Parts: sequence; C-alpha cells; structure tokens
Amino acid sequence: MLCLVAVRCYLECTVKLNDLKMDSSSHEFPVTILEQTASQLGCNPTDEKLALHLDEEDELKHLRECFHIPKVKDLPPTNPTLVNDNESCIYFAGNSLGLQPKKVKAYLDEELDMWARTGIHGHFNGKRPWALGDECIVELMAGIVGAHKEEIALMNGLTVNLHLQMLSFFNPSPSRYKILLEAKAFPSDHYAVESQLQLHRLDVEKCMLMIQPREGEETLRTEDILDIIEKEGDSIAVILLSGVQYYTGQLFDIPRITKAGQEKGCYVGFDLAHAVGNVELQLHDWGVDFACWCSYKYLNSGAGGLAGAYIHEKHFQTIKPTLIGWWGHEFKTRFLMENKLQLTPGINGFRLSNPPILLVCALHASLEVFGQTTMKVLRRKSILLTGYLEYLIKHYYSEDKANPEKPFVKIITPPQIEERGCQLTLFFSTPIKYVFKELEKRGIACDMREPNALRVAPVPLYNSFHDVHRFIEILGSAIISAKQTANNAALS
Repeated sequence: MLCLVAVRCYLECTVKLNDLKMDSSSHEFPVTILEQTASQLGCNPTDEKLALHLDEEDELKHLRECFHIPKVKDLPPTNPTLVNDNESCIYFAGNSLGLQPKKVKAYLDEELDMWARTGIHGHFNGKRPWALGDECIVELMAGIVGAHKEEIALMNGLTVNLHLQMLSFFNPSPSRYKILLEAKAFPSDHYAVESQLQLHRLDVEKCMLMIQPREGEETLRTEDILDIIEKEGDSIAVILLSGVQYYTGQLFDIPRITKAGQEKGCYVGFDLAHAVGNVELQLHDWGVDFACWCSYKYLNSGAGGLAGAYIHEKHFQTIKPTLIGWWGHEFKTRFLMENKLQLTPGINGFRLSNPPILLVCALHASLEVFGQTTMKVLRRKSILLTGYLEYLIKHYYSEDKANPEKPFVKIITPPQIEERGCQLTLFFSTPIKYVFKELEKRGIACDMREPNALRVAPVPLYNSFHDVHRFIEILGSAIISAKQTANNAALS
C-alpha cells in the first residue's frame, strides 16, 4: 500500500486539481508519491518493482480487460527479430485513436441481427431503437463532460458540428468581428475558422486573431491569453480554443478563459477532441457557451466515430440553428410530416438526421466502460501514470551539459499537472524520424507529429505502470539505434 504521507499528498493533489486552484509547484506531487512508495518497498523509483506494485494497487486495473490490446506481432512496422511475438504492444497512441472495447463487436452484431430479422421494425424496438439510439447513450456522455443531458447531442463529425455551431454563434458586426484561436490549432479548426470568415466576406488576416507562445517557449501562458482577451475583447465575437492542445498536450484553463471572454461580451467555445475522456470537465458549471468533440481518441469509438456537441442551456431560447434538418424537429410531432417546424430547443435542434446506429454501438461500448468509474478516479490515476513517465524520462534522458554527446529528451508539455492531461510531447536531440521508426520496430504504438514531436499518451483506462517502465527500457535501445542510423546517414 502507498505510505500514508504519499496518499495524503495524492489526495491533496486531487482536491486542488478539482478546484483548479493549484500552486505552481503542484507537479511535485507525483514525484513525492513515487519516491515515498519506492522507499516503502525498499527499491529505487526506477526499479521495475515499483511499476509492478503500482499496478497491483491500481483500483482501475480491471478496466484494461475491457479492451483489445494489440499484439506486437500484428503491428505492421514491427521487426520480429526485436520483439517477443506473444507480448502485447505498448499502446501510447490513445490520444490519436483509442483501443477497441471488447463489447463493440457484440453490440454491432446485435443491431445487424435486428436489421436482418426485423427490417424496419428496428427503428422503435430493441434495447437501442435506431431512431433513438443516440438518446440511449447521451446520459453516459453527460457525466464525462459535466453537462446536462439536454445540453448534449451526439451527431455528425467534429468539424461538421463546429461549423453548425459557428454559423449560429459567429454573427460579426462592424465593431465585433474577430475570432480568437491558438496559432497552432489543429488544421480542422483553423480551416473551419478561415472558411467561416470567408463566408461572411471578411478579411482572414485581419479577423483571425491567433495567439502565439512567447519567443523561446512552446506553450501558451494563461496570463497572455487573458491579456489579449482584455485588450482585444471588444472586437472579438468568438473565442475558440482547444481544451487540450493537440501538439503540446497543454490543458487550457477553461473556466478562467470562459469567464474572461464572457466579461468582454464574447462567446467562448472549445474543441474538446483531446480533452474529453482525458481530463475532468464541468462545461455547465463553468458556463462554457458551446463545445464540440470527436469520440475516437480517448472515448474509443473507432475511426470516424460519432461526435458530440454541447450548447449551454442559457442559450436554448436565443441561439437557433442556421441550417435545419428533420431531426431538429420536436420528437412528439416529428412524424406527423406537416412541414411546420417545431424546433427542439438547444443543441438538439441542431441535429440534422437520424443517428447512425452502428456508430452508436461502438460509442456505447466505450461509454459503458467509463460508466464503471468516474472521471475523478481516472484523472487521479492519470496524474500518477503520466507523472511516472515524466519522472523516468527526466531520470534517464535529461540534457547533460557536461556530456554533449549524450542523447537527451525534452518534454515540452507543461510540468504542472493542472496544465496537462495524460499526453507528454517529446523533443529529441536525435532526429525524431529515426527514433519513431526504431520505436515502431520494437512494438511501440505512439504518434509522431511534424515537425519534430513525439506524442506519448499513457491512458488510464487501459495502460499500466509496467507499460511505462517497458517503454522507457525500449526507448533506450531505440535511441541508440536511431543515433547510429543518423550518423550513418550523415556520412553517406
């Protein structure tokens, strides 16, 4: 068991995180737990013994059994001479595509069987009536994002939902016409904002206000975001930021940014693709105006899975969809076919057509796994799991100024636990493309992003502390081989 001092530190860490009032030294809490637990075990924090112990004490370890973990032999880039074929891979790519929940196939088979046996009668029969499939699981989603179920719709893809919401929230005037977003926003957000401005025949360069990190820094400072809102807010119509920045892994201070933007008269929305299922969210209580997210990353619904959208209930009577479809009509009169619109209030009025039941099945299987725990408990494990990864990287791969030949790894994700989710973004002194290739040969599933970042995301639902320990061991041999490859390439 964790020693009492470590547990106390852990609980203090969690309480502060939930309150979003953590001090700048809060990143030391995982270190305290790791070092004191190792001391209790009579080992070094870098020893495998600690990882195995933490896994044994993990209250969420049973959830790993809810997912298919790929075998290294099945991953296309794997070099069979470098791996044990029977081992499961180390899957640190859940920030890009989550693993498949084991119940997905059974749920898909249920609906395919319903279709085969009953045809059209599947629309209003079975445990997931097709016409109501999204509504059958929306309450499970509500708990994950901290919203009322009436404030959420499960529909479309993320970018479609973002466009639908922007069409209603972005109504530029001569004095308020700008959209604020981070300079390195995910391309889909960047393009969506560009096209919304072009739709209104506005000058993109003038109206697209992008926040850059300070010179020499990789992430944005909250005070700089708040400062630009204060200075430019009177001309900003919409603030659109990521919840968690896809490249750096930075978790933005959603409640403070929301409050600051609204005080200046701006609508504030968030792309939560990398936040939902990763960090605790309280969209309703924070007063966020609108948000959207995909479900195939931390929510494990499969590539192109059913996306989610949120609009706060305070806008139910004032914000209406610009583009309307049949499914936005009130359910009780929808099938009278009178073509006299009775619009459902809020986000459900934005729905265009009936839900894709096969996509509903995949998302349902994953949300049921989330339903076995809470985001608070998942986040508690995540803080320690990512903290353990950070600890080992710093221990083995910190830059040594006295030994410039030693390969090193730089973590650009903020060290403060309240400013990150589970992802760490790594820069290497060795060329990244070689490191990534060597990791893939050894059965590691992670994610390289141009120009020079490796994103690794230990996901608390299915990753273990031993996964982290194995990753660090394999990383050593990968770096050695990558450096050798880079040297050979330089000589050729």
